[in-house]
Amino acid sequence: MACARMGLKTALFTLNVDLIAQMSCNPAVGGIAKGHLVREVDALGGVMGEVTDAVGIQFRLLNTSRGPAVWSPRAQCDKQQYRLKMREVLESQPNLFIKQAEVAELILEEVPTGGPRSDAADPSARRAATGIKLRDGRQVQAGAVVITTGTFLNGLIHCGEQTYPAGRSGEPPSQLLGESLKLLGLRGCRLKTGTPPRLDGRTIDWSRFAMQPGDDDPTPFSFRTKKIVQKQVPCYIAFTTEDTHRIIRENVHRSPMYSGQIQSIGPRYCPSIEDKIVKFPDKLQHQLFLEPEGLNTHEIYVNGMSTSMPIDVQLAVIKSVPGLESAEMLRPGYAIEYDSIDPTELERTLETKKIERLFLAGQINGTSGYEEAACQGIMAGINAALKVKGEQPFVLDRTEGYTAILIDDLISKGTNEPYRMFTSRAEFRLQLRIDNADRRLTPYGRKLGLISDDAWRDYLAKQDRASAMQKVLETTKADLEKLARTIPEGADSLSSATGQTYAQLLKRPEVTIEFLSPMLRELLPSFFAACDSSDPARLSAQARNELKSIETEIKYAGYLQQQQRSIDRLKRAEERAIPEWFDYAQVSGLSREMNEKLSHVRPRTLGHAIRIPGVTPAAVSLINVFIEIQGKRMQQLR
Repeated sequence: MACARMGLKTALFTLNVDLIAQMSCNPAVGGIAKGHLVREVDALGGVMGEVTDAVGIQFRLLNTSRGPAVWSPRAQCDKQQYRLKMREVLESQPNLFIKQAEVAELILEEVPTGGPRSDAADPSARRAATGIKLRDGRQVQAGAVVITTGTFLNGLIHCGEQTYPAGRSGEPPSQLLGESLKLLGLRGCRLKTGTPPRLDGRTIDWSRFAMQPGDDDPTPFSFRTKKIVQKQVPCYIAFTTEDTHRIIRENVHRSPMYSGQIQSIGPRYCPSIEDKIVKFPDKLQHQLFLEPEGLNTHEIYVNGMSTSMPIDVQLAVIKSVPGLESAEMLRPGYAIEYDSIDPTELERTLETKKIERLFLAGQINGTSGYEEAACQGIMAGINAALKVKGEQPFVLDRTEGYTAILIDDLISKGTNEPYRMFTSRAEFRLQLRIDNADRRLTPYGRKLGLISDDAWRDYLAKQDRASAMQKVLETTKADLEKLARTIPEGADSLSSATGQTYAQLLKRPEVTIEFLSPMLRELLPSFFAACDSSDPARLSAQARNELKSIETEIKYAGYLQQQQRSIDRLKRAEERAIPEWFDYAQVSGLSREMNEKLSHVRPRTLGHAIRIPGVTPAAVSLINVFIEIQGKRMQQLR
């Protein structure tokens, strides 16, 4: 979508056009930190948030009992509708052409470094991707190639003792491309992920489970969505039992993970049910979530029961859960092993270091999850388009978004397990909230050509509303008498607030923006009218979300200023570039291990260097000194 919206003729090749955007695991989008990534994709001009808003059947804003830095939206989606809606959006995009075919290998040519194609012998030439070859023999020329293969590269499914090649259950793997990539000299690794069984909802005794409803007034993912209008449904909470744990312990030797059948590493933060029982023997029960896969299906996803146990064991485990004694299994769970590329092989643009014009995104880079894949996808698409246009790359600083943190972590540290985003990975997470993702990134999206005129007008109008409301809060003295009449229970706590503005009042932990909203509706009615909040007794989701963002900026102003000073210090370190010609072998005092790591990753700045595992602050100080020494030597030689 990014390449097409940036004006380039773009082809999307896939094994089966009917399964574009197939939610092969949980049909849910977002969650802790993952929701931040979806908001950032949306703010840049991506479509994941809008499609989720259109087909979500249960929305929940998570972590609201904690501070606003870690609030994250999550939506259970209609699995079938998500796929259909995404295809509809893709097919309506000018310049984007969807093709069904198997990609077998890349077309590579020797090109002068950074220059146009040339067949002439050139000692400075390097390999570049200039197209693809299809299994049917056709060749397609291209200015750049982006590979987003998910779990399909030499995919191998495990279900108990049974194994069979597959990209997802029921779909063929991508073996030709997988073998072709091995010949390119890119370091690879083998990773694993898994999925739980699906059940027939008609055979479940729902009365035995606690209901988990969604939010009464759902919070959309997209800044361009005004209101969620489709029907919402509940999920249900279940628990494993002592009998469940006994069945798994007695059969764990049949699990491919414990029999030695699977050698690769799975996601640490999304363990299989057998992993939970083995690694946490003291826990007497584990929580499960029964989640519908759509409005027009009886299929139920058993969140928390990912497994690769044999099918007979899976059935016994399911029936050991109270309420599932008669449950019928529609699809068994399985584990899947697949090839990925070591992400330290990538530049910050997600272009490979060894092959120009070849970009990688998603699980091929060692990540897990739809959301981690989506943020890489939009960044790879943007940079592939900029490469073709001959323009400067688009690189975010890790102080600007979780997307940048993910990419920086991958290219600096690599990964030996599927990488998952957490809010704890961010040094300045109060600056990187879900509510300000548009303020951080939408100007970039507009400049790149990904934000439409209408969306840009809405964005500017929102910023104007926020400025007007903040001005009212900071300049208007609080009418305590009127507040006390409107909300009597707040009178005692406001007795010492005489002469304070509404903004000063908001800095009190017990005062919220909702508390003040009746007064604000009188002071600035245009704000509420623009946010479609005409009911004086109730805030619309849009008004509530915009007001909470303003409240956060006021309430946490001191912390935000403190973090900004830290960000400025970090940026100064990032601005100290390490020249491409810099020779780490000449730095006396560097250990062999650090020398090898630095020479392999080739950090572009001192800030990047210090984030490489094993590289100490003392080593970075030495590098800083030797940049000056080696620079002076090169000047003398000239």
